[in-house]
Amino acid sequence: MAGQDYKTLAKKILEQLGGAKNIKAFTNCMTRLRVTPYDESLVNKEAIKKIDGVLGFVEEETLQIILGPGHVNKVTDEFEKLVKESGDINLNERASSLKGELKKKNSTPFKLFLRKIASIFIPLIPALVASGLVNGISKAVIQAGWLSAESQLAIILTVIGGGLFTYLGIFVGINTAKEFGGSPALGGLAAILIINPAAAQIVLFGEELLPGRGGLIGVMFAAIFMAFIEKNVRKFVPASLDIIVTPTIALLLTGIMTYLVFMPVGGFVSDVITDGLTAVLDFGGAIAGFVLGATFLPLVVTGLHQGLTPIHLELLNTIGDDPLLPILAMGGAGQVGAAFAIYMKTKKTRLKRAIGGGLPAGILGIGEPLIFGVTLPLGRPFLTACLGAGVGAAFQAHFNIATTAIGVSGLPLAFLVNNGEVLLYLVGVLIAYVAGFIFTYLFGFKDEMAGEFD
Repeated sequence: MAGQDYKTLAKKILEQLGGAKNIKAFTNCMTRLRVTPYDESLVNKEAIKKIDGVLGFVEEETLQIILGPGHVNKVTDEFEKLVKESGDINLNERASSLKGELKKKNSTPFKLFLRKIASIFIPLIPALVASGLVNGISKAVIQAGWLSAESQLAIILTVIGGGLFTYLGIFVGINTAKEFGGSPALGGLAAILIINPAAAQIVLFGEELLPGRGGLIGVMFAAIFMAFIEKNVRKFVPASLDIIVTPTIALLLTGIMTYLVFMPVGGFVSDVITDGLTAVLDFGGAIAGFVLGATFLPLVVTGLHQGLTPIHLELLNTIGDDPLLPILAMGGAGQVGAAFAIYMKTKKTRLKRAIGGGLPAGILGIGEPLIFGVTLPLGRPFLTACLGAGVGAAFQAHFNIATTAIGVSGLPLAFLVNNGEVLLYLVGVLIAYVAGFIFTYLFGFKDEMAGEFD
């Protein structure tokens, strides 16, 4: 799409949003332009859905216009220029008021908590992907016999790829402190309390502490507690003594609580999560995989999937790989298969164009354009796509496919799959494509269902 086309698209969107005077604030994520209007009654939502280049429209705490990866950044740039050119808008003032309003509108305490948890882990994804890929490359070249495991190059690759996972808790502690109002450095210190090898010298209740016991769950407990202590102690400490007294008291209290409570409790929670999930997959096998894969996308639609990120990382931290991610990744593959089926059956040009715009992103693991722009608005295809996802997930669970990191989905996830399992993972993706296609083609779609795409 040329630059002029992005400007035209941005102009059309702005017009249907009620013009620049109706824009309180806006931002964008990887796939969506998110807008908060002053008066929602001035927004022509149906007209926005019909604009060429718009892949979907979602109403939550903001109005979310799905444009797809890559395109959304360029449209947002043009949108910002148009809004500023109007000359009667104070973006800084509006942006500052947005945060408070979002907390009041359509935000339950549970969802706000999940967003905090997601904000702890999402900034770590680039590092996780990079480390996982380096780990995968080093294991692949060693298993292929191209490098000896004792060679210096192999050792260097292993050290480069494994460093993050050794000290991952520190990053989690820093981000947890940020999210809960504490000092990042103290959050990192809370994590060090848990991963410090010297903790093995501590004997409590007749047993030596195991460094790292409690995992990332324990780290979050400790960092949240330290942030709480820090904020409350600061209320009573004179400003002249704050830099000395507050962090010292916070560290001492958190250290005692960490070794007496957070490490044992965090370890118990971690064991329940990892042992419980592996037991479900071991005993439930393909059936468990089907259920998990088929029910994942409804979690995405409601935003509850944000709470799964620490579970993925706890699996990586505890057992060394993640058998859950390949199963859940089939959710997007089922959507791709369903979208292909709709494309084959429909005669509506706008629907074909929406699918054509969303399919590349879907294949690469970004499912929002297809979910919110195609299958969910149509209704039944969303359900048949979930069934297709379940079939692919059953295959992944049956063969115990696992990944060495998180951060991507779809076909790119193959680069993070354990060595020796890549082909099986790709077969599972293909199965989800085919199953989603068949279920949707036979039972999920009739052209008269797509009236909004006329």
